[in-house]
Amino acid sequence: MALLHLFLRSRSVLGCSIAVAHVNFSLRTGESDGDEDFVREACRVLGIECHVRRFDTRKVSAAWKKSIEETARIERYGFFEELCLEHGYTRIATGHHIGDNAETVLFNLFRGSSTGGLRGIRASNGRIIRPLLPFRSGELADYLEERSIAWRIDASNLDTVHDRNFIRLRVIPLIEERFRDKLMPALNRISEHAVEFDEFVERHIGRLIEEHPGLDPRGGKLHVVSLLKLTRFERKELLKRALLEQGGTVDSRLLERLADLLERQPGRSVPAGRGISVVRKDGFLLFSKE
Repeated sequence: MALLHLFLRSRSVLGCSIAVAHVNFSLRTGESDGDEDFVREACRVLGIECHVRRFDTRKVSAAWKKSIEETARIERYGFFEELCLEHGYTRIATGHHIGDNAETVLFNLFRGSSTGGLRGIRASNGRIIRPLLPFRSGELADYLEERSIAWRIDASNLDTVHDRNFIRLRVIPLIEERFRDKLMPALNRISEHAVEFDEFVERHIGRLIEEHPGLDPRGGKLHVVSLLKLTRFERKELLKRALLEQGGTVDSRLLERLADLLERQPGRSVPAGRGISVVRKDGFLLFSKE
């Protein structure tokens, strides 16, 4: 609601038209429907077009064999992209704030993520923009209260059973109690540095692939001698890309095992999940999918 009203106040300067998209994930029975009714009524009063889509998220999650959270993310961004193509919208603005970014960085850190996971939530990514990312949730709530703008709270956000909620409600407040006004800016800087580092890595690895044809991950094989001339970090980056080309998933333990495979005798293989196996043979690491 803060995002919507800020856009309404500035759209004459921005020269843009605005519409609202709401997704009802059908996860909280009456509350989910209440959210939908609230958004529809707010848009009616403001005279703004409102697009609503309902999903049976639990059913889809079971069919896709993905978590509820991941399924909901795929559903909503798929819906947003569909609206852009159908109506010619050029941007998708979401209401993520600095607390969401801090929560994401810490969540990825506790999961053992690589530097890529420390990027957190990006301020812009393709069509997606996040204008509220520099602000704290308290600042946004103050804005709404000062202008008597109604909003709703998702009750499931208060359940600490979920890891993200536990980080938001327990971990972050405890750290901020000790290091007041330092955590959010520090995590934001880490996030920005991780984005810059990723940009450097992408360009560097791209140059390596251009200079060494045997290191192109799209070919389903990587030249062992060429890999061994690189740093361990560079090897892992190329191994990661080769796995992703085969439709695999990547984690740090798997990359360690594949990097170790380079220094073992030919004929050894490593199962890489999703029916993918990697074998050292004829001077190459061969990536094959059953």
